[in-house]
Amino acid sequence: MTGKSQLGDFLQARRSQLRPGDVGIPTYGERRRVPGLRREELALLAGVSSSYYTRLEQGQSLSASPEVLDAIAGALRLDESEQRYLHDLARVERPRSRRRRPAPERVTEATAQLLDVLADVPAIVLGRRSDVLAWNRLGHALFAGHLDPGAPEPPAQRPNMARLVFLDRHTRDLYADWPGKARAVVGSLRLVAAQHPQDTALHSLLGELSARSSEFASMWADHRVRACTVATHEMRHPLVGPLTVVQQTLSHGPGPAVVVATTEAGSPSRAALTLLAQAVTPSTVPAGPARTGPRAGAA
Repeated sequence: MTGKSQLGDFLQARRSQLRPGDVGIPTYGERRRVPGLRREELALLAGVSSSYYTRLEQGQSLSASPEVLDAIAGALRLDESEQRYLHDLARVERPRSRRRRPAPERVTEATAQLLDVLADVPAIVLGRRSDVLAWNRLGHALFAGHLDPGAPEPPAQRPNMARLVFLDRHTRDLYADWPGKARAVVGSLRLVAAQHPQDTALHSLLGELSARSSEFASMWADHRVRACTVATHEMRHPLVGPLTVVQQTLSHGPGPAVVVATTEAGSPSRAALTLLAQAVTPSTVPAGPARTGPRAGAA
């Protein structure tokens, strides 16, 4: 998966998803051989030559300026996350010196303290590849109560939330709108893949998911990009039944992020979460790292 092929594939996919009527281009009832906009139509909207845009989409040009990329993003009607993704792909494509591999991820002392403070709120710490680095007692009970009750060690055994969403039946059944959750996971992974093009572990994960899940492969080929910092999910928990949670990602720049799940005060969902907290006592589900983890969640 080179940056060059990703950039071309992304441009072609998004161009095919944009209909002429969406951007005010009349078709006069003509039959079009391919869906979406033609290259020359997209180039006209972006204010660049058709030959230049064709070279860019075919990976034959390495010189797209930020201004040109912004113009193409505007023509494709990309949102802020998609526009940032386009720029990331273009940077990968340009010749540059060898970049350092991403450093191993770990939970800082400050993040560990935050996890302790959030004892009454389900919280998990996720790495850039969606590896679970840590979780508090309630976070484990809500998101993965069927697994070992801590972020497993060594790191190679850590559960991975993307893998669980696509390959683990328990996690799949947790979400009433599983396709929506799955698309959010894929969209987030696309952003990370463009930001960390030399992360071999990430590309290994993407290859595994594509091989083992036809649904993941189909969603990945759709080239949708999504930054999911706040999302509402209806969950069907095996212990406390249905509940609606708002999942929020608390991040301060690069590095692991804390994901928390909150419920509306006085709602049946808040009552279900309280019941879940009572059902999993500290003596049965201790917080902190565990030493083993099931292979299904290995990263």
